Amino acid sequence: MSLLLDAHALLWWLANDPALSEEATTAIADPGSAVLVSAATAWEISIKQALGKLDAPSDLERQIELNNFEPLSISVGHAYAAGTLQRHHDDPFDRMLVAQAMAERLTIVTRDSRIGLYGVPILST
Repeated sequence: MSLLLDAHALLWWLANDPALSEEATTAIADPGSAVLVSAATAWEISIKQALGKLDAPSDLERQIELNNFEPLSISVGHAYAAGTLQRHHDDPFDRMLVAQAMAERLTIVTRDSRIGLYGVPILST
């Protein structure tokens, strides 16, 4: 399975937070799973962290590496697709995850039910 972690799923995983569902925890821990973290997610986390709205590791990039997660860059194609999506969701970071999941055939690990309106596979946190 190829998974794309939403920001809260990534942070819950890193904190070993029991809020992360057993199903999501099992899928992320599965050695057969490819687990990706979008540059958009790192960007979102860093913005909220700088505003004092979020507690997150100061070495996020290193934590992603230590957990053997794969970074996913944002391409021009991803950016264009995110901008042309239907307006089910106005959060630009979540729209980017949807566009990336569509282009790369990924399952998004999230608690945000609005993401499912785009028809991308989701794994609920």
